[in-house]
Amino acid sequence: MHRRLVFIAGTLILRTNPAKGLTSAARLATTLSDMNDETPDSMIPYDEIVQEALRAVVGRVLGEIQEGGSELPGTHHFYITFKTEAPGVSIPAHLKERFPDEMTIVLQNKFWELEVREDGFSVGLSFNQIPAKLSVPFAAITAFVDPAVDFGLQFQASGEETAPESHEDAENDGSEGAIAAEPPADDGSNVVTVDFGKKK
Repeated sequence: MHRRLVFIAGTLILRTNPAKGLTSAARLATTLSDMNDETPDSMIPYDEIVQEALRAVVGRVLGEIQEGGSELPGTHHFYITFKTEAPGVSIPAHLKERFPDEMTIVLQNKFWELEVREDGFSVGLSFNQIPAKLSVPFAAITAFVDPAVDFGLQFQASGEETAPESHEDAENDGSEGAIAAEPPADDGSNVVTVDFGKKK
């Protein structure tokens, strides 16, 4: 079944193929969503727990790419957006100056020394023929998209309370021909939203 899973600041959205209908998990999620107005604030930080689990998905995907010799299978490629000022982020000064809040990198054709750790990853990329080493904690990531299979995850960066500002893509070398990463649109078709009892 073709699915699209998106997590946005405490909101889990599961997209399913309209021809297949909703999954039982989606039906349950719909029921939970309908109960939101009467549900008290949660004493369990479900949104943080789910964000941590979904960031582990990013780690596992990148880890499997590293184990496979840093070769991307088929047409897979990744857009990774992260907060440049988040704790633990290490990028060259000229990139931080150009992207003072947030930047998006593309892992596609030209990248090297991909190293995945328990708390983040580092990778070599070039920008206008200038090599750069970037180190990014998973907690700093705000979006992970694989356009080849219409898969995307969105997160709220640790301590972030407002929506991220729009920014231009970094356009690192080797991302030619990549399909632009678009944030998933809520088109109303088979979209299930689960809000973990957080009052707006």
